[in-house]
Amino acid sequence: MITKEQVLHALSFVEDPDFKKDLVTLNMIKDVEITPNRISFTVELTTPACPMKDHIEHACRNAIAHFVDKEIGVSINMTSRVMSKPDKQLDNIKNIILVASGKGGVGKSTVAANLALALQLKGAKTGLLDADIYGPSLPMMFGLEGARPKASKTSDGKTKIEPIEKFGIKLLSIGFFTDPNQAIPWRGPMVSAAIKQLFNDADWGDLDYLVVDLPPGTGDVHITIAQNYPVAGAVIVTTPQNVALADAQKGIAMFMMDTIDIPLLGIVENMAYFTPAELPENKYYIFGKDGGKHLAEKFNAPFLGELPLIKSISDAGDNGYPIVTDEDEPISKEFLIIAERVAQQLSLQHAN
Repeated sequence: MITKEQVLHALSFVEDPDFKKDLVTLNMIKDVEITPNRISFTVELTTPACPMKDHIEHACRNAIAHFVDKEIGVSINMTSRVMSKPDKQLDNIKNIILVASGKGGVGKSTVAANLALALQLKGAKTGLLDADIYGPSLPMMFGLEGARPKASKTSDGKTKIEPIEKFGIKLLSIGFFTDPNQAIPWRGPMVSAAIKQLFNDADWGDLDYLVVDLPPGTGDVHITIAQNYPVAGAVIVTTPQNVALADAQKGIAMFMMDTIDIPLLGIVENMAYFTPAELPENKYYIFGKDGGKHLAEKFNAPFLGELPLIKSISDAGDNGYPIVTDEDEPISKEFLIIAERVAQQLSLQHAN
């Protein structure tokens, strides 16, 4: 008769590639059940977006076959429990991810929207907060122009804003409360108050990840969020040209300040190259080459990926359907890979 100890011994030879320890030591093996013909157990990963999920499952099956019985059936339930940075104020949100850029026009909002959707497609409970007070683009990108969130009372009598749900994620933007044709001439204190309302007065429910689309640059919004909320990490979006890289460095430097101290999860290089539809094998580096990679190397940060300059990406956002929602689009896979890498970096940050 096979014992639980034999199963755990076998699985102790399976190492998590990120944490460099075995699954048993990491307490990732749960609910071991043994019958004469089958071994069943659960592998609890640190994120549903784990890029090594299939690798780990395959390694577990090989370990059982090699150390226990190569003929017995094996049922593995691959699940996850997202790690979090505890906070009493927002204890229902496990990870706040900031998406920032040093300057406008580099595709920051496009990356933020598709990152949030990609994390949801990987199985995570995800929200997206448009904190770009002066130029909110989320309503247009999700086809929600003119939409207005409802308000409801909680069990303790407080009135909360209900984020709008679309494509499986929860959405909130200052653009839902303002006239899209009017400018927002707010001073710093008004901006900070508005940001705090979007965080504190919204009923976000339980989220694994809240992706926050920041305004370009380094200003009031960045400081307000950094000093008031438990941010898990930041993603920097840049394009390859030097002027964008110079501004991106300033954004990174801000997150590294002692008064802010937010971990850098990595860098995304947008508009990295152009490939004409009639020449799919060709890449034209219009704005320069490998600028994002060199920036990542300079700050010893992960390079999360490069995204091409493709008209379909902007068209998808303009039409209210971010491109990652179209699984037939090849570029969708790139956003899913970036989401996996972001989730991976978060797990490593928490473990450290």
